[in-house]
Amino acid sequence: MSQTQSFKNQFLISLPSLKGDYFQNTVSLLLDHNEQGAFGLIVNQPLDNDISDIFPELKGCFQCPLMEGGPVEQDRIFFLHPTGQLYESTLEVSDEVSLTTSLDFVESMRTGNAPEKTIACLGYSGWGAEQLERELAENVWLLAPASGHIVFEVPYSQRATEAAKLLGVDLNLISPEVGHD
Repeated sequence: MSQTQSFKNQFLISLPSLKGDYFQNTVSLLLDHNEQGAFGLIVNQPLDNDISDIFPELKGCFQCPLMEGGPVEQDRIFFLHPTGQLYESTLEVSDEVSLTTSLDFVESMRTGNAPEKTIACLGYSGWGAEQLERELAENVWLLAPASGHIVFEVPYSQRATEAAKLLGVDLNLISPEVGHD
């Protein structure tokens, strides 16, 4: 796979054909994609828990949404935040979005120095080699360019719709039936 074929920094929007699937009505931010597979976080499925349920030391210090990031390793936490400040383990996904997984980020949250627009995700979504490409060919996903505005500011229930609009697509007009004529 060449660099131009990477889907890194793209939204992966589930299409109506995924009805009844774990990924139904999801929009994921693809953080990495290469010949070994793809890694992403769901950014529109908030959990009822609070970040202080995981890190009690943050109670009263810092608030951020807690999302279900995906079905894999749901005991791991990932932080999405605006690009700018670097931590021990930060991946700059784009000019707008970074991913951090290190505990120094939690400490910056406790001291009030973390980026205000932060999303915490439990678990992640992963695809093996060629799996995502096969699923795209089966018309179960729509790819759209990622936007920090959608990740951090658009209400959760509208993120898939707004991401599809970046391509001029109205998800309400797409048939749940898969196939080609």
